[in-house]
Amino acid sequence: MTPTGRAGPARSATRRSNGWWSTPWIKPHKVDYWKLSTDPNFIDKLYDVVGLYLNPPERAVVLCADEKSNIQALDRSAPVLPMMPADPTRQTHDYIRHGTSSLFAALDVATGKVITRMHRRHRAIEFKKFLNQIDREVPTDLAVHVILDNYATHKTPDIKAWLLRHPRFHLHFIPTSSSWLNLVERWFGEVTTRTIRRGTHRSVVELETDINGWIEHWNDNPRPFVWVKTAEQILESIAAYCQRLITPINDSAH
Repeated sequence: MTPTGRAGPARSATRRSNGWWSTPWIKPHKVDYWKLSTDPNFIDKLYDVVGLYLNPPERAVVLCADEKSNIQALDRSAPVLPMMPADPTRQTHDYIRHGTSSLFAALDVATGKVITRMHRRHRAIEFKKFLNQIDREVPTDLAVHVILDNYATHKTPDIKAWLLRHPRFHLHFIPTSSSWLNLVERWFGEVTTRTIRRGTHRSVVELETDINGWIEHWNDNPRPFVWVKTAEQILESIAAYCQRLITPINDSAH
């Protein structure tokens, strides 16, 4: 028992563990997430997408596309307090919802510039409108390679018919459960942390105006995200991590 009467670790046990627990890289409070793709074509798709990043084809543009759906227009219940010396910006944890919008984005891997469009819904109809916008903005003498996920709206008969009418477009699907392979997700992180989470929006129009303004600022000075790992290095990392997971299980079985 501790001096306060509550149960606690024995003093000798605490002393024995102090050296281990005081190691800087030990952080027992942290929890992270992991998921391995079960896509039977994972390796082929991995090589396809990474090949576009590291060795893009000539006379072509490589775009990473996706939708950030259901972005909420949130109005905080009290004014946001500005950042001050020794104090971060503060905002209330509760809010009032004012509707949602979805951001369609295509990130140019080479330049970092983005083609975007806001829609109140994210169906195949909106995705086709976005493809038409890409078709208008990309020079007609370039082939268009689009990296995207396996969302059902990307594979409807209407979209397949559109692709037949636009043969310069080539879709490259990432493996299932592998959003980390799509560079536009990294760009969505910038939008979220720098605009959406920090904003107060009393309507969907305010939300869309704020996002579009930030995107215009980004495109004035775009910064590409550089992919560095080869497909072989990624597969080696996955194999090494799986081995680390399997080893404790095998040890406990003996």
